Amino acid sequence: MLLLILGILLWSFGHLFKRLAPAARDGMGEAGKGLVAVAIGAGLVLMILGYRWAPVEPVWTPPALMTHINNLLMLAAMFLFFVGGARGRIAQKFRHPQLTAVKTWAVAHLIVNGDVASILLFGSMLLWAVAEVVLINRSGPFVPPAVVRKNGDIIAAVIGAVAYAVIAAVHVWLGYYPFG
Repeated sequence: MLLLILGILLWSFGHLFKRLAPAARDGMGEAGKGLVAVAIGAGLVLMILGYRWAPVEPVWTPPALMTHINNLLMLAAMFLFFVGGARGRIAQKFRHPQLTAVKTWAVAHLIVNGDVASILLFGSMLLWAVAEVVLINRSGPFVPPAVVRKNGDIIAAVIGAVAYAVIAAVHVWLGYYPFG
């Protein structure tokens, strides 16, 4: 569980560093970007390994219905994750499409995983994404991006559906059947 906690801390503070300590981050110059990227990457690896190696300590048992809700939320999360990059009309409505995707992903996993490691991982990622949104919102007003592609939302939907299928396949490969 220690690796999981260290990974969460590296990921969270690596991402929050720019907003919580802007002077320190600016003082690091261009080399600081690489250092922060390494910390975030190491955090991701530690979270994955820590989660996989953590003992399964049940806290609650999710109802079977939650699997279907999880799948719908995950499909929405994948769409939202790619909305910003696709730069369609929906990107003009969401200030934080990727962070909204992370929050949706975290909630989707919290409703189907009732063990300590899952609650720690997905709960922490939810808190991190909420903190990022709050800090970004405090930094200035939302300026909607110009619509670059008229078919951007369709592109996001297609890429999101493909990503959803790939992620589901990886879950099956790892031994977690996501469809109940």
